[in-house]
Amino acid sequence: MISHAREPSFRESVDLMFNRAVALMDISPGLQEKIRICNATYTVRFGVRLRGDIHTFTGYRSVHSEHMEPVKGGIRYSLGVNQDEVEALAALMTYKCALVETPFGGSKGGLCIDPRQYEEDELERITRRFAYELAKRDLIHPSQNVPAPDMGTGEREMAWIADQYARMNTTDINAKACVTGKPAHAGGIQGRIEATGRGVEYALQEFFRHPQDVARAGLSGTLDGKRVIIQGLGNVGYHAAKFLSEDDGCRITAVIEHDGALLSDKGLDIEAVRHWIMQNGGVKGYADATHVEDGASVLEHECDILIPAALEGVIHLGNAARIKAPLIIEAANGPVTAGADAILREKGCVIIPDMYANAGGVTVSYFEWVKNLSHIRFGRMQRRQEESRHELLINELERLSRDRELGWTLSPGFKQKYLRGAGELELVRSGLDDTMRGAYQAMQEVWHERGDVDDLRTAAYLVSIGRVAAAYRAKGL
Repeated sequence: MISHAREPSFRESVDLMFNRAVALMDISPGLQEKIRICNATYTVRFGVRLRGDIHTFTGYRSVHSEHMEPVKGGIRYSLGVNQDEVEALAALMTYKCALVETPFGGSKGGLCIDPRQYEEDELERITRRFAYELAKRDLIHPSQNVPAPDMGTGEREMAWIADQYARMNTTDINAKACVTGKPAHAGGIQGRIEATGRGVEYALQEFFRHPQDVARAGLSGTLDGKRVIIQGLGNVGYHAAKFLSEDDGCRITAVIEHDGALLSDKGLDIEAVRHWIMQNGGVKGYADATHVEDGASVLEHECDILIPAALEGVIHLGNAARIKAPLIIEAANGPVTAGADAILREKGCVIIPDMYANAGGVTVSYFEWVKNLSHIRFGRMQRRQEESRHELLINELERLSRDRELGWTLSPGFKQKYLRGAGELELVRSGLDDTMRGAYQAMQEVWHERGDVDDLRTAAYLVSIGRVAAAYRAKGL
């Protein structure tokens, strides 16, 4: 049992959960330590002249595991960035990539900065200098270290980084593959912005395909009508809420933001709430819902599914006992501390862990990386050929439908839907859905078949660590 006397830090939580899993595995102590530790962390301090003065910034790039290369992981911009956080996130990236079988090791980066305090041109200069400091040490490189967006960064910053790398490596034909999460017109891939939120939806869809798992959470039926509370309506939370409400019939009864929470038993209009936040910087003042000043308290409200999609450690020893949600899906990294995890498991709460739930981003980043290396858009070679084959079948069906003796016709719209070949977005979504299904089934097999595993997080760690260990053994360790 984990001691509840002191709240473990984010990094300690990752290590505690790792130790809980390896205690159930037949792995030598030496290999356990090799997998657990962070291989290297580079700290950079650089100056940029802004507003007539030199400002010094501190950034990090951590490489957790090189059992596969390149290593992969986002770059976040936040005043809370520190070495321990970056190393913990890099470790989670290792396990996440192994779980969803993307051929990467784990890495993470961060810059200690509040991007809201700078104009766009200032932020570009800061980003390019940070990229320069990392790239000249091969900590940004298509075959060694491939960053992506994270909290505080997005397509814009990734485009700047890719351009900076290309300027430094003018003959590298694969330069665009040095970073993922770029705009579609700058070497990115369709579906990347929505990928993590879409992955959360696919993870829940797969969970609800297994009635025995749904029953373990004290729920029944499908996603339709389920009450959902979401903390954080940033990129991940917004897309998860949007897709769950529009595609699956979920009712978003609460949205929690930095300036409070919105409550609506009938369900919130996510597009309207998002628009309000973009215009006003928060949820306060939104008319068509009840505003609660203490947003964190809404985590404890009754719902069917709780989705923390903001920062780590929001469910902790101080509030875990009061959490009423029977099912939690971790859209953020590390939102449940190790101490809180123990309390929730004792209560019978089912937690779909972060290393699986938010793996949509790295999965679609993998597709983008492959696209950049192959130098061809997905679907370009086969889409029209696929449509031509479909047209042969449709023409034959239409010929048969004209036979009055058969007495049948094609349904309205069927021809147009069937004839349309899969483009890049459809292929990306298909690949993501397949990945999330396969990863869940690997976790589920361990969860159900091993008597010493009573939660999905431990199952996920067992699958991931086993795959990392196998890779190291293949290298001769």
